Amino acid sequence: MKPVIVLVRPQLGENIGKAARAMLNFGLVEMRLVSPRDGWPNPSAGPAAAGADIVLEQAQVFETLAEAVADCPHVYATTVRKRGVTKPVLTPEAATREIHAQPGRSAIIFGPERSGLETDDVALARAIITVPINPEFGSLNLAQAVILCAYEWSKGVALEQPPVEEILPPAPQEELEGLINHLDSLLEPRGYYFPEARADATRRTLRTMLTKPAWNHLEVRTMRGVLSALMRQPGVPPPPRVKPAPKPKDESGNTGD
Repeated sequence: MKPVIVLVRPQLGENIGKAARAMLNFGLVEMRLVSPRDGWPNPSAGPAAAGADIVLEQAQVFETLAEAVADCPHVYATTVRKRGVTKPVLTPEAATREIHAQPGRSAIIFGPERSGLETDDVALARAIITVPINPEFGSLNLAQAVILCAYEWSKGVALEQPPVEEILPPAPQEELEGLINHLDSLLEPRGYYFPEARADATRRTLRTMLTKPAWNHLEVRTMRGVLSALMRQPGVPPPPRVKPAPKPKDESGNTGD
């Protein structure tokens, strides 16, 4: 499955257009924009896209990065800076090999032109993509970063094969978010995030722990069940499951004649 390219808070329409051109050169067409600075659509994007109009026309806009990647089990953050989170660090080549090999939708996220992704943006990802680059001049513009990842992905198109072993696909990001929020709702009233000055760092650590493994849908549901059980008083049985009501039969007497 082709990866989604997510541009987070892009600043210039020209750079969005150049990124679209880079994508289409290597067969990628799905672009998602998170809070573009100058709004969307942007008249400056079209000329810079040099004919990659299909990418711009189909581009989706989201208010937050979490919303933009909610349906993506595999989220990769591109950055050249060291971060305060512990995640696998891959080259574009290694990351795109993973994308070809694993089931489910993947998203590659790119930060604003001037500052790159923030730490909280990177915390949403399950892995980091870093380009091996000259340490004395580590400066790539947005379109260059996109084209490197798109090119590496295109190299594996002819080699793409379904996984040999049948396994449940990883859970989408929105299910993991539900699990993380569920855990947070249990921990906060019990004073887990103390002292307050360390609360944000502790939350990021928990998020990193929960996004490292490739949780599938069943595993997420199981863990949610565990958390729900911990919320109940000891000795209190779980509430009975309510079965859906059967659909009413057609009693119109219509024979179809």
